Amino acid sequence: MSDQDRLDFAIELARKAGAFAKQHFQAIDTLVIESKGHQDLVSNADKDTETLIRAALAEHYPEDGIVGEEHGRKHGTSGYDWVIDPIDGTANFVRGIPQWCVAIACAKDGEAVIGVIFEPASGEMFTASKGGGAFVNGKPLRTVETGDIGQGSIGIGFSVRVPGMAAATAVATVIERGGVFFRNASGALMLAYVAAGRLLGYIEEHMNSWDCVAGLLMIEEAGGRIVKPDPATSLDQGTVVIAGGANIFGEIKEIAESSFKSAR
Repeated sequence: MSDQDRLDFAIELARKAGAFAKQHFQAIDTLVIESKGHQDLVSNADKDTETLIRAALAEHYPEDGIVGEEHGRKHGTSGYDWVIDPIDGTANFVRGIPQWCVAIACAKDGEAVIGVIFEPASGEMFTASKGGGAFVNGKPLRTVETGDIGQGSIGIGFSVRVPGMAAATAVATVIERGGVFFRNASGALMLAYVAAGRLLGYIEEHMNSWDCVAGLLMIEEAGGRIVKPDPATSLDQGTVVIAGGANIFGEIKEIAESSFKSAR
């Protein structure tokens, strides 16, 4: 099947998974919530939604691999890997904050070829395909054109896998330069917002693949720039994420790298 077939399939699957997860969200008092570590929550909704996604992938693309947040790694034979986060923004989800999404990407030999991020609360469906552009509900996406950090906000992520001072230093540097920082506890959504020109850019020292593969493709397809993940390691080990509009990317990259270095 073609990459377009996979994109069409992923869009419908994300919509179906989002509707399923939304039913859990609307019955929030019945959720079973567990902690996987510091600031790392999981609910039965995450697990059940990923099970739904995996079942559909196994039926339609049995030879493809799967990299998922909740149920581990499945290796395939086709060279394609699906990279899935059933609910990105679980901390929001379990507290009743309607900023969370379903993220589904597909990579060929480690490089993203399609990406889908669906936010059920707003109904926004962000999509991208390699060489085919990026869209939200069918409308083309474009990253910001400005090169002025004072003209918008920069998303800054935080991971317990790396020193916390890196994010704190980045926030301070952005503010000192006249910018504003943004965080909504969903890295995938923030990357989609970069692609849509709502944020100037995004930085995080380490992201898991299921949180960033779809969004990074969208940013490139929307005219932005990214630090490219290593296709040999990023799906299984994660990657640094630095992304932004083409004219502001250089400054965002400099802020990110100096902040990461200072935290060591």
